[in-house]
Amino acid sequence: MAKFITIGERIHCIAPSIRKAMAERDPAPILQRAEEQLKAGATYLDVNIGPAENGGEELMQWAVKLLQENFDNVPLALDTANRKAIEAGIQVYNRSKGKPIVNSADAGSRIENIDLAAANDAIVIALCSADGIAADNDERMMHMSTMLERGLEHGMEAEDLWFDPLFLVIKGMQDKQMEVLEAIKMFSDNGLNSTGGLSNNSNGMPKHIRPIMDATMVAMAMMCGMTSAIVNPCDLRLMETIKSADIIRNNTLYADSYLEI
Repeated sequence: MAKFITIGERIHCIAPSIRKAMAERDPAPILQRAEEQLKAGATYLDVNIGPAENGGEELMQWAVKLLQENFDNVPLALDTANRKAIEAGIQVYNRSKGKPIVNSADAGSRIENIDLAAANDAIVIALCSADGIAADNDERMMHMSTMLERGLEHGMEAEDLWFDPLFLVIKGMQDKQMEVLEAIKMFSDNGLNSTGGLSNNSNGMPKHIRPIMDATMVAMAMMCGMTSAIVNPCDLRLMETIKSADIIRNNTLYADSYLEI
């Protein structure tokens, strides 16, 4: 079994301080968030520059070089709707600590991001949707098959497609939660990797409840075979749960100091 992979979500242009830092090419706020996430145990950092329709290629290259030069070639997920910006980021990316992740493709208008990942020997997060949330697991698995086939046709290894069932908001979609977990188990039963934006499930909940719900969800998802998640690694309860579940699943060796490792 492989250790669970966490992708830190906090370098995101939706945060006013990060959006301003990206616009002004100010390294300090970005480096601070990167350092906090890595100290908390993140494996990858997600770099979300938004739509980045103007200047996206230069911005992504700047961000990739900034983070990798300051943090020993930390592996990154390149997150934007601008395909050329992802390609530009890959051009300057150092792979010594892991392949780049293309975030993200789907089975609809973004299916060509699978081709991009294949052409650049990258990992791709493959959303099991097609320009809209899948109605059920039959539809999720249909989209999964479409994207897996596309990746394999373009020479990818199956392990480099990380399938995302799309976590759904519990407030309003409570009856869909077990279906999402069942989809993760289906991916696992097929020997496939999986990931997803875990905190989507707790959107709209009070701040004191969100860490409890996220930690419970990640434990249940890991029990179903989930191999990765996009998370806030500064959520201590969440990271302690992931580390504990990794031990129970025999992904890491128990030591009394395991929470500090």
